[in-house]
Amino acid sequence: MLKRIFDFIVSLVLILVLSPLLVVISLLVLIYHGRPVFFYQTRPGKHGKPFKMMKFRSMTNETDENGDLLPNEVRLTAFGKKLRATSLDELPELINVIKGDMSLVGPRPLLMEYVPLFSPRQAKRMEVKPGITGWAQINGRNAISWPKKFELDLWYVENKSFMLDIKILFLTAKKVIIREGISHEGDVSMPRFKGEQ
Repeated sequence: MLKRIFDFIVSLVLILVLSPLLVVISLLVLIYHGRPVFFYQTRPGKHGKPFKMMKFRSMTNETDENGDLLPNEVRLTAFGKKLRATSLDELPELINVIKGDMSLVGPRPLLMEYVPLFSPRQAKRMEVKPGITGWAQINGRNAISWPKKFELDLWYVENKSFMLDIKILFLTAKKVIIREGISHEGDVSMPRFKGEQ
């Protein structure tokens, strides 16, 4: 209950304080990427319950001659790279936190298509609400391997506490400032998860 109250109050305060910045980013996304300003994607929440995660768009909707979206690295714009580098594209997720779909701290919500690929142990990461930031984010983010990411997420699930959340939030601020671990080598974010190898 303390975590939920903390999440709600902090997210609401951040949205109010950052509202001028949110307006500016919305206008810039509209200029560089067009409509819509926000990117919605279904992600697995606590116990795998689907929810619509909200982010600022960092890519265009360019398609090939068959109408299929071009690869991520082609659609990711220079402005989009800056959004991701500063983690500003994640700010709309504060609304997900207020709605109760997410927490400020927890394992990052992965793609729905990954859920059937989880081992029973990996699936334990869904025993808590997904977070905007988490233990894996402050220990490598997208620069680490999938096994390491799961290991860190599971450590959080098994050791979660309010004070650990506070520590992660402070360390996240530091990571955002130094812009570390934004992408995986050879990929604009993370390579696709293909299950345990």
